[in-house]
Amino acid sequence: MGAVVADDGPTGVKAPDGGWGWAVLFGCFIITGFSYAFPKAVSVFFKELIREFGIGYSDTAWISSILLAMLYGTGPLCSVCVNRFGCRPVMLVGGLFASMGMVIASFCTSIIQIYLTAGVITGLGLALNFQPSLIMLNRYFDKRRPLANGLSAAGSPVFLCALSPLGQILQHEYGWRGGFLILGGMLLNCCVCGALMRPLEPPKKSEATKEPTEKKPKKKLLDFSVFKDGGFVIYTLAASIMVLGLFVPPVFVVSYAKDLKYQDTKAAFLLTILGFIDIFARPICGMVAGLKWVRPRCVYLFSFAMIFNGFTDLMGSMSVDYAGLVVFCIFFGISYGMVGALQFEVLMAIVGTQKFSSAIGLVLLAEAMAVLIGPPSAGKCKLLDATGRYMFVFIIAGIEVTTSALVLALGNFFCIKKKTEEPQTKEEAAEREELNKSEDKAPEDAKVDSIEVEQFLKDEPEKNGEIVTNPETCV
Repeated sequence: MGAVVADDGPTGVKAPDGGWGWAVLFGCFIITGFSYAFPKAVSVFFKELIREFGIGYSDTAWISSILLAMLYGTGPLCSVCVNRFGCRPVMLVGGLFASMGMVIASFCTSIIQIYLTAGVITGLGLALNFQPSLIMLNRYFDKRRPLANGLSAAGSPVFLCALSPLGQILQHEYGWRGGFLILGGMLLNCCVCGALMRPLEPPKKSEATKEPTEKKPKKKLLDFSVFKDGGFVIYTLAASIMVLGLFVPPVFVVSYAKDLKYQDTKAAFLLTILGFIDIFARPICGMVAGLKWVRPRCVYLFSFAMIFNGFTDLMGSMSVDYAGLVVFCIFFGISYGMVGALQFEVLMAIVGTQKFSSAIGLVLLAEAMAVLIGPPSAGKCKLLDATGRYMFVFIIAGIEVTTSALVLALGNFFCIKKKTEEPQTKEEAAEREELNKSEDKAPEDAKVDSIEVEQFLKDEPEKNGEIVTNPETCV
């Protein structure tokens, strides 16, 4: 692969909003699908593992928990790796880790070994793919970014609908060891997705503009200055509260239906309904968020999505028959898809391209800490055991998600002043100032070059960044 080139998103590059960006979007779709669906898909092998090692269900459930903990908790580590080495090398290594973890797990002889392989190693590999893919998506799309985020987020429900039945087939045909081995081979596709993440090339500058912009400050491996941004702090707090209740209904809705004395197949069909609605809700919401009037107010659309989701949980708690649960799954699928399509789009809009690689790592770490400190699942299970009613579980989840929406909306409305349109960094300001000077003082041929450079810095759709295709950055 040659020397490592850190693709740190130079300020002079305008997002192409198409072209090779669609290949990047496809890779992000695959990575998002694997990252969110894989921890749930592995659960189909739990019965085989229980029989093989003579353990309980709670012991096998730790595999999915460790996978999710690695995906969220290693956020800062992934940010440091991306800022140091670039997105593509990190994703290639992550794909190898994800595959290697599942392949080694197929030869394990104890549940502890599976924790370390299928849990820690595979989870780290997925994390090293997930964050860089979102960072590259943010660099390749600007005007079409809401739509791109919606389409990439649709990978989660699509892969969940595909991987769960595939896992059951693999378990039936090859057992859990053969299934793990084949899934490990499938995860090598993460390396292919990583190879699609070509860095963007900055525009060529004339001699008159080279000298002032040659010296650049050393890039921070993890930029904690994002905490000075009030919008980022409010978003992180709201997201940490949201994760306490957002994932609860999909976990309990099947058991809720079984408790109402419905057949297992009929109960499981509820998740199929939810996933099917979710597949279409995410890209449609991305299209709506990209509308000219809606996009500047995207944070409030995100707040509405969370309120909608929380209100759906509260209404779902009153369901007393199968028809009521079907209606709940339809509306929950819509609201859940809206939240999934908007959560990273809003973060990108708040912190900007330059700080997004650090911001997403810190947000994911905060969400992981919230889940660990709050122990929501354990508390809800105890409440369910004590009362025997799912109504209270759904009510608590609805209150948590609604509270997060109010924190985000009210915090932005009352605490955040509207920023004037300024360059995101001092380097950009200096670059633009030098360009203005060069237009007046430079000879005519240099003036033509400076005008071409200035066009890259202006928000015009016809001038896009180019893709690096030199041997150092190509596989």
